[in-house]
Amino acid sequence: MYLSQYFLPTIKEDPKEAAVASHKLLLRAGMIRQLTSGIYNWLPLGLKVLKKVEQIIREEMNNAAAVEMLMPSMQPISLWEQSGRFGQEGDLSGEMLIISDRHNNKLTFAPTAEEVIVDMFKSNTQSYRDLPKNLYQISWKFRDEIRPRFGLLRCREFLMKDAYSFDLDETSALRTYENMFFAYLKSFSRMGLTAIPVKAGTGSIGGDHSHEFHILTNTGESTIYIEKGLEEYLKNTEISLDAFSKFYANEEEKHDPSAISPEKLDVKKGIEVGHIFYLGDKYSKSLNLELQSKEGGLFNPKMGCYGIGVSRLVAAIIEANHDENGIVWPQSVSPFDAIILNLRPQDESCTTACQDLYDFLIAHGKDPLCDDTEDSIGMKFARADLIGIPWIITIGPKSLELGKIEVKKRLNNEKHEFSLDAVKAMFAK
Repeated sequence: MYLSQYFLPTIKEDPKEAAVASHKLLLRAGMIRQLTSGIYNWLPLGLKVLKKVEQIIREEMNNAAAVEMLMPSMQPISLWEQSGRFGQEGDLSGEMLIISDRHNNKLTFAPTAEEVIVDMFKSNTQSYRDLPKNLYQISWKFRDEIRPRFGLLRCREFLMKDAYSFDLDETSALRTYENMFFAYLKSFSRMGLTAIPVKAGTGSIGGDHSHEFHILTNTGESTIYIEKGLEEYLKNTEISLDAFSKFYANEEEKHDPSAISPEKLDVKKGIEVGHIFYLGDKYSKSLNLELQSKEGGLFNPKMGCYGIGVSRLVAAIIEANHDENGIVWPQSVSPFDAIILNLRPQDESCTTACQDLYDFLIAHGKDPLCDDTEDSIGMKFARADLIGIPWIITIGPKSLELGKIEVKKRLNNEKHEFSLDAVKAMFAK
């Protein structure tokens, strides 16, 4: 893609409405723009990152034997009344967007989909032979936050991966839970993140136990209590659930000061990016999901549900990967593989060299962005740092006369000069 043809409305200064690093940089880098409170347009650069995050999650869900489907955005309130999550004390009605259709049927824009998945599964399964199943979707949700803030970290409309498992009994359901636990760790690791799983409350979702996954950052809204050494273990060790369970790791609601001495404890701020629940038969019972057992009777399948905030992850990745000049994308989620800066587009030799390298990268399966604009050299460098593409390749007339072009690694800002052929060789691997 050529920058002269791209839509990238960057901003030089920090916007006044943004309080945290990710919100500032998402706006400055031209990735999102607010439409109304807590609801955002995803501009081309932001959408490319969102799609990369989404694809990593999709691949790891598929690897974990989950099967993708898509459920409607609009759900009948009657299902929520049946499950007890609407019209009763402590329900979710305060966060739900509720409308009536022309027949006066009440509907809600999906905040989650436990009721819908159980209703669908009930109509299309009959016996224990249909188990186990794990179904997931990646779709837009809406929750009417009282005070949306921090950009994508707390908004009203968001992209979410939600999965729902159905198992024969508790033993098999907990095996699925463990399988998803590791699928989450793999997903976050592929995005360049170390996610800390902590025991958590179940809230309005319900169930017997759950884990939240947090990215450690000073701007996090959650407080987590983790045993010293856990973070290093997660970064450097082949993880087993048995070994992990020996560490103390709780979110604030679950923290027990008597369970561990303070000197062994780290108190951290985190951004929640995922949450998994073992539900038992909470929803299969309330929504009358009964299957025939092997013995000929009826039973309620044991369920789990598993959520990842896909759009929130984009902000979390920025919170964990930025410096004073802008974003520093991990390669796996970067919107482009490299950016080529043509320092003098009116110079034929520069333009020819840029075109040659651009075509080479395309031919070798890479996705480059070429800054062919007439903007000043200072603006080109500042913009490249701001949007955070991992490799910045600079082609200017003086270096080109010496047969050299500059390559900068955005991760550590190291610069080296190479011949054009050497740069090609780097990216041909």
